[in-house]
Amino acid sequence: MKYQIKVRSATEGFAGFLQLKSYRLAHSLYAGGMSEDIVRERVERLRAVAVLLYDPHLDRIVLVEQFRIGALEQEAGAWLLEIVGGMWDPEHSAEEVARKESREEAGCEVLDLEPISDVWMSPGTSCERVQLFCGRVDASAAGGIHGLDEEGEDIKVVTLAFDEALRAVADGRIAAATALITLYWLAANRERLRRDWR
Repeated sequence: MKYQIKVRSATEGFAGFLQLKSYRLAHSLYAGGMSEDIVRERVERLRAVAVLLYDPHLDRIVLVEQFRIGALEQEAGAWLLEIVGGMWDPEHSAEEVARKESREEAGCEVLDLEPISDVWMSPGTSCERVQLFCGRVDASAAGGIHGLDEEGEDIKVVTLAFDEALRAVADGRIAAATALITLYWLAANRERLRRDWR
């Protein structure tokens, strides 16, 4: 099957911290031919980098906890345990963004950086893609409150032993997609990293 998309129009619906566009389009059908025109809204301008901070010597994970508007209705509150991350502008490499965000959000210097994956976060409604990394850090002094005042950030650093981080995944304390993906990746690659990063 040859995949085709015919965009009839793309109109801006909202422009603020996020942008929303409305698309009128038709696309190829598996049975052949093209679909009728459909209208879909899409959140635009989302390209990010996120990095799981891991200390292979101490076998500890460095996470951040912060307020998230998307979790506003969560019974336990809108503060989520996540990995470090930020928006990716085209002036910097993904690796540069990973290192910068690690300093700003967690006060950690990344000593080694390994790419994990480039993932679509919610392709049914958004063009958001996140480049995921695992970064080697020294977690012995990790902690405190971090973030940039001009970005309204109020970020608490939390360190967990690897086994405790997996328990936090199992019991729902860690439920953010990027944290889940990278922790599962670490579970599969941990022994190699502990050997290679010592």
